[in-house]
Amino acid sequence: MTNTPEKILFLPGASGNTQFWCPVAEALETSIAVQHMGWPGFGSTPAKPNITGLKHLAEMAIAEIDRPTALVAQSMGGVVAVLIALERPDLVTHLVLAATSDGLNLPALGATDWREAFEADYPTLPRWFLDDRTDLSSQLHELQLPVLLLWGAEDAISPITVGQRLVQLIPDATLEVFPEAGHDLGHTHAKAVARLIDKHLG
Repeated sequence: MTNTPEKILFLPGASGNTQFWCPVAEALETSIAVQHMGWPGFGSTPAKPNITGLKHLAEMAIAEIDRPTALVAQSMGGVVAVLIALERPDLVTHLVLAATSDGLNLPALGATDWREAFEADYPTLPRWFLDDRTDLSSQLHELQLPVLLLWGAEDAISPITVGQRLVQLIPDATLEVFPEAGHDLGHTHAKAVARLIDKHLG
């Protein structure tokens, strides 16, 4: 397949905020078509009884990919993006993963256990998400596409050690660190992130 994307699909994290990536999309110089997804049961997107795991979210997103596509994903969305790229490498040209985990053992890499506080902040979250322990670490070497990792040095949920480990496990990965950014760097540092994405896709 061509390695030139014809679409960018933006995937949010567990907040389900379908507007999260809008500032980045608006700042991109590329004229590639963009699409923003939501997750059933997260944010303002109504839950669906047949969506009970990250693999179901990946299947949903795959159904939206009708041409060579770059995936830009935040946190939980990054795990979904990797599932998509592993399942359908013929569809995905590039990955941009911001503050994600991709199934690594986060506590072992110094991450704060965020689940209790996250559940308190988002009490309607699907239970399956809070219980999820997807581990993709043994499959990351299968990713044969360019991967841009974006990290905030002040991120306690997914600390920089996670990004450093991912860049070791993914064959064609580049890590960009924002010194004063936190977990939501894709939103707070939109213009800088857009410049990196333009370069990554170029």
